[in-house]
Amino acid sequence: MILKPNSSRSELVESYKEVRQKTEELCAPLQTEDYVIQSMEDVSPPKWHLGHTTWFFETFLLKNYSHGYQPFHPLFGFIFNSYYETIGDRVARANRGLLSRPTVKDVYEFRARIDSRMGELIESASERDWNEFYFLLDLGLNHEQQHQELLITDIKNILAINPLKPVYKEAAPPQKPNPLSPARWIPFEGGVVEIGFDGAGFSFDNERPRHRVLLNDFQLQNRAVTNGEYLDFMNDNGYSDFRNWLSEGWTILSERNWKHPLYWELKEDGWYAMTLSGVRKLDLNEPVCHVSYFEADAYARWAGKRLPTEEEWEHASGFAGTDLTKRNFMDSGRLHPAPYRFSNGDASSLHLFGDVWEWTSSAYLPYPGFSPEPGAVGEYNGKFMSNQMILRGGSCATPLNHIRPTYRNFFQTDKRWQFTGFRLASDSGK
Repeated sequence: MILKPNSSRSELVESYKEVRQKTEELCAPLQTEDYVIQSMEDVSPPKWHLGHTTWFFETFLLKNYSHGYQPFHPLFGFIFNSYYETIGDRVARANRGLLSRPTVKDVYEFRARIDSRMGELIESASERDWNEFYFLLDLGLNHEQQHQELLITDIKNILAINPLKPVYKEAAPPQKPNPLSPARWIPFEGGVVEIGFDGAGFSFDNERPRHRVLLNDFQLQNRAVTNGEYLDFMNDNGYSDFRNWLSEGWTILSERNWKHPLYWELKEDGWYAMTLSGVRKLDLNEPVCHVSYFEADAYARWAGKRLPTEEEWEHASGFAGTDLTKRNFMDSGRLHPAPYRFSNGDASSLHLFGDVWEWTSSAYLPYPGFSPEPGAVGEYNGKFMSNQMILRGGSCATPLNHIRPTYRNFFQTDKRWQFTGFRLASDSGK
């Protein structure tokens, strides 16, 4: 939760500044040339992220609640609109990397101007409009945190395509790991359970309403699948045996020549992976990441298991503990999945949050009784409920105060540039 209930207006200004400054801190290691690269259509240039998150506050708050407000630039709405049909036309997504102007300097000036006006508006917004204004402010900050995660993953892809393999951030000294114990199965009783958000604080509309679902007895592994375990799949011809793969996944694998997770590279002395700290020797105890839904599903089939449903995952999260401060989120500064270091005392506990987003077997669909937010922001989630799969748990690039057990991330089945991994599930007794 970013904004705390009953905060004073000055405290809201500070929360706003904190989120906005974090975005700029994430861009601080970049060179000017890095800001304009679009390495593939899924990736947006860092400059565009900076502008788009600022456009959100200008479009949905300043224009509506600041009397007489005039846009910073008449064409910035066209340049930085993402997908809001209600708002109007926009630069095609694939063409964001073709914009040499506005300059990086211009975009930072845009941010500074909007931040100044937003500080004034938070202090002066009328009580009559406050509830609606507060909702949009909260949404805008959570939206910016989503783009902070996208910034990290997009920057990684931008640097990875460069033959120089630039270092974004120096890695912390490695810690001596505990020996990795075999994954353990944790059983859960089925029955009628409730999932979905129904509490105080912020949630996206796709997390609501809370509702009942029927679960059979099931089991989850206590941790996600590791690099070492995934290598076993690869070494057993996992990528060349069609029996492991869904038909569409097999077609995509063949067309794109997938043979390993994104960013892996085989050298004379073993496997390496591109990280935000440069190319590093693959740590077999880290959760495998940068795999598509198809790869996660293929591994599960090869292992004779399956991926969990999102209902199973969320139900299990209620048994995983609520203190997430020791988990590996963006706040740790690592920006890479951490090796599992279970001691004997916690080897049977559930490690459900942080490190990697976990693919589930659930399609991204509306909950029973779902209703999108009114107005233009209703386009935020609902219209994407097609041809995508749900992921849960957050990653090493997710802000800690942005995640919650009910959070529903979603991507198309072939996407790999996010920190996406998976864990195994099975029916009870299998």
